[in-house]
Amino acid sequence: MIKHECGVFGIYDHEEAARLAYFGLYAQQHRGQESAGIVTFDTDGVHEHKGMGLVPDVFSEGHLKALTGRTAIGHVRYSTTGRSSSSNAQPFLAHFKGRDVVLAHNGNLVNAAQLREDLENEGAIFSTSNDTEVFMHLLVRALRHNDLPGAVKETCARVRGAYCLLVMVDGVMVAVRDPHGFHPLAFGRMNGSPVFASETCAFDLLEADFERSVKPGEMIIVDGNSVRSDHLMGPLPEKPRQCIFELVYFARPDSYIFDEQVYLCRKKMGWNLADESAPEVDYVMPFPDSGIYPALGFAQRSGLPYEHAMIRNHYVGRTFIQPSQSMRSFGVRVKINPVREMIDGKRICIIDDSIVRGTTMMTRVKKLRELGAKEVHIRISSPPVKFPCFYGIDFSSRGELIAAQHNLAEITRKLDVDSLHYLSIAGLLGSVSKPQHYCMACFTGEYPVPCDDCAGKFSLESPCASR
Repeated sequence: MIKHECGVFGIYDHEEAARLAYFGLYAQQHRGQESAGIVTFDTDGVHEHKGMGLVPDVFSEGHLKALTGRTAIGHVRYSTTGRSSSSNAQPFLAHFKGRDVVLAHNGNLVNAAQLREDLENEGAIFSTSNDTEVFMHLLVRALRHNDLPGAVKETCARVRGAYCLLVMVDGVMVAVRDPHGFHPLAFGRMNGSPVFASETCAFDLLEADFERSVKPGEMIIVDGNSVRSDHLMGPLPEKPRQCIFELVYFARPDSYIFDEQVYLCRKKMGWNLADESAPEVDYVMPFPDSGIYPALGFAQRSGLPYEHAMIRNHYVGRTFIQPSQSMRSFGVRVKINPVREMIDGKRICIIDDSIVRGTTMMTRVKKLRELGAKEVHIRISSPPVKFPCFYGIDFSSRGELIAAQHNLAEITRKLDVDSLHYLSIAGLLGSVSKPQHYCMACFTGEYPVPCDDCAGKFSLESPCASR
């Protein structure tokens, strides 16, 4: 599974702030399944609860009742920078000169290691391995001579990379998106109360009204009855560099991000893929769930029948009793199982969104062969992933990316398929309304913000991938 770093949610001045934050995080569970947390604010100060696991496992009814207050910030996390541990769970809460500072972050900084070293040289003490703590140290230092919006501006002027932030101090909430706009952040209202989320699917569950996306480089400041917009210091990049993989894989298909409906973009990817390479087969089959939407577009464009010959078990959690060594490939089989009668003697075209390491695809193709598939063709609704991501997507090092080590013919042989075709870069960009606004670094190696912490090393052996 490819991992995204996290999702954030915030709501200001609502009598059920904690409960709404709970459901806002629940709707965004796909963005992070390692930990979850909520911090609320009232006249008595701040209240927090966070822990490892899924949202419904971390919070009980008692926890929500204890999270009093009309303002809340929530977070779900996967780890890209920092270990998977309870100390790295967010939101972060710090107490500084009688003030409570709350911070939740989605993204990844590319100069965090250098900033951390500088701060430690000045005497700062870190309790986590998370780059969000670098933000916190910089923020509290800036608060010594700034109000919260000014402190956020000063902090963001020192960091580089991808970040969507929700910050709360003394009852003032600030939402900010980095100048390149790598990841989505939505703004709306819930019965008049300002609300923020990584994805609009959270608004849909709460029946909140989506107003617009937070713009790249924009700050939205909520203070009492006032909601105003401001901008980070310095000039904005010539154009945004939004993460195309949000549309390919990460965002929920019912979300509206980057001024795009995710569902329709994925269908268009499948449509364009069919224009590029539609084999003569008996039917088109997605690998659920990520392959479903491009497979719909592919089938509609090619005129091929659409079937679900692989069935996903939707009740598989991230942890379960581990199988014995004799139960090889159990982790793949427990999640997805074939409909045997649909496979024997059939020519099948599999549609999926991406191939990263290739191991999961190899296992699934092997199973199809064992069940008697006559031909197996693979069509991928994105280009080959050849480079690691430094902006919050947990891709492997180049040494682990199958497309970084092998050409198309070699991958076709390794997967044991009759044919393989990836959607071209032109086909992918033809699936979105503003193609010039997207980061394609994982496909092209052209990084809009160089990774200082990786010293520009993008070789197959580069340690960059451990981010």
